[in-house]
Amino acid sequence: MIIYFDHFKKQKHMKKGRFIFTFLIIQTICSNGQSNKGLTFDIADFNKKKAIAEWLCDYDAIAWSTTDSVMKQDSLDVKRLGNEWFCYQTADKNWHAIYGRYDENKYDLVFHYLVDSINKVSKIYEPIDTLKLNSYSRALITANKQIKSLRDSVNISFNQYIIQNEDKTFTVWILPAFQVSNNAVYGGEFIYLIDQSGNKILKDDSYYQGQFRAFKVDKPREIWLNYRELEKPTLGSVFFVCYYKSYFTSIKIDNKNYVTSTIKNNDGSYTWFSFEKSKKEPDKQDN
Repeated sequence: MIIYFDHFKKQKHMKKGRFIFTFLIIQTICSNGQSNKGLTFDIADFNKKKAIAEWLCDYDAIAWSTTDSVMKQDSLDVKRLGNEWFCYQTADKNWHAIYGRYDENKYDLVFHYLVDSINKVSKIYEPIDTLKLNSYSRALITANKQIKSLRDSVNISFNQYIIQNEDKTFTVWILPAFQVSNNAVYGGEFIYLIDQSGNKILKDDSYYQGQFRAFKVDKPREIWLNYRELEKPTLGSVFFVCYYKSYFTSIKIDNKNYVTSTIKNNDGSYTWFSFEKSKKEPDKQDN
């Protein structure tokens, strides 16, 4: 048996407090006493995806808290809003949430919120660089155009997330939202690297299973995410676990050779673990 530990600290998510994450890998021994030779869990890849997933959860929490404030504003101002809203974090660790509309090559900024380190939401009137507003907006528009036909064909709502990278390019993630039907959806994740102008896609890391699957968030229970066609957990599957872990007793990412999940510890921390599947063990049936 091989056990690997690594420690991580997760920042606030949906006002649930702070958590310490541990990662544990268990390599199962098959019935003949030998492990499946040649199999290794890609820890570096998983750690990278987990860090992004946790950041996306933080972004999501900022969006929720500031949207609550938006809906309390004057209805005439709310009607001015478009789909080109976004959040970004500054060097001082404060978050900014921007709401407005991009039209005719310019951004109409309607609401600007600051969320500080203690989650205080303040409406501010600080001017923002026009280039920043326009390039973020164009990147969001460019990414959303890629899945317009799919969005038009499914009755699923999505959330969008964006970050400007150090080289001034943008990464946009479009992931299934928590549905108003109280369903948690997975099976499609759309990830684009876009140039600094916001107009051109440089890389497409999207993944779609051909259909979306969902679990009703109505009672605590164990659920399994079917990714058995893949060697590694996807970013979307790791995000799903991070986002919905408090709603279910256990969420297991079922890949080709490994199953990855979390365990909640008595002190409120979580332990990520992955175990190697025995080749003689039948795949878990979908819930």
